[in-house]
Amino acid sequence: QIPKDPTQRWLRELTALSQQLQQVHPNVLAKILKQRTVYQNEEIVVIDKPYGLPVHGGPGIKNCIADVLPILAKMLENMKADPLHLCHRLDKETTGVMVLARSKEAAEKIRLLFKTRQVEKIYWAIVLGDPDPVEGVVEIPIVEKEVQSHQSHYKMTLAPNYRLRPEDGKEVKIRKNRNAENAVTRYRRLASASACSLLELQPITGVKHQIRVHLAYGLGCPILGDHKYSHWSKLAPQKLPELTLRRLKLEQSKARHLPLHLHAHRLCLSLGQPLDFVCKPPLFFQKTLRKLELDIPKD
Repeated sequence: QIPKDPTQRWLRELTALSQQLQQVHPNVLAKILKQRTVYQNEEIVVIDKPYGLPVHGGPGIKNCIADVLPILAKMLENMKADPLHLCHRLDKETTGVMVLARSKEAAEKIRLLFKTRQVEKIYWAIVLGDPDPVEGVVEIPIVEKEVQSHQSHYKMTLAPNYRLRPEDGKEVKIRKNRNAENAVTRYRRLASASACSLLELQPITGVKHQIRVHLAYGLGCPILGDHKYSHWSKLAPQKLPELTLRRLKLEQSKARHLPLHLHAHRLCLSLGQPLDFVCKPPLFFQKTLRKLELDIPKD
């Protein structure tokens, strides 16, 4: 039953996004990833990771990328192909450029490039609000903490090295949290409209949920559809500005269906020669950009 009303239809598409890939047979999933291959040579395979697909398995997860790597390798080469190897990870809800290695040696080499920050990663995100200033660097350590609320859960959060002295507002250095990891994210606004902005992001470090935490808690501009990091103490759908809801033709009660709008747009690394991969944002992301009248920059 396909709803006639385009808004209802869009809502249906959004709701189905994260469920559909969990319900297909692993062979079908491998076939989907094969179709989403953007580049391959004797060392690597680059895919455009779809929305809602976890990289690793876990409780309640039927399908993940790690599990279908042996099937994908055979589909790409021949029946005797070695399984592919993971080199880095993307969150389940993040889309875009992902590099897989054809051998253990290649995987080690690429992991080292990531570790020593020799891989340039560029993300695009649609966020609520407008960052101030419109471009800059967020450099605040991140730590995982338990949220004490009626539903206890864990979240990554900021662990700044400075605080403001209440009496005169002066910055005072404080002791670094032992478990906090240094995190640096460069950001730049590409467009803004409808109480939202399109940002280009370059994470210099690779801490879990870094971009999401730096945007939400560092800049006060959570990613559209980031229901986890739009508030601290509760697990609830993101509260959207009136104008945004109007442009998206959504009611606040349906906001929970909005997917995370974070896309790994570009990745550059050097393996003997410089390699540069770009993936266009997924369809739902492009539709949101159009609805919000955010002009996509011409590459």
